[in-house]
Amino acid sequence: MKVAVGSDHRGYQSKQRILKHLGERNHEVVDSGAMNEESIDYPDIAAKVCEEVAQGRADRGILICGTGLGMCIAANKFPGIRAAPAH
Repeated sequence: MKVAVGSDHRGYQSKQRILKHLGERNHEVVDSGAMNEESIDYPDIAAKVCEEVAQGRADRGILICGTGLGMCIAANKFPGIRAAPAH
């Protein structure tokens, strides 16, 4: 399975752990950012992940932010995308 993963700066460390976890299970991953812990706008990252999924370049997407809600709200604005917070 190909999975696009993106986070804001507050979710960067969690994203790194998820990328490692998916890679260890032989999933192909697309790292859509953030690339470090410097402040970044989460809607930009949500757009990148949603584009990967909507265009069929990824089977699934995982979005991570400080609360999980911002990314969810941003992702649900894209046609064909259904996002929900999961813990």
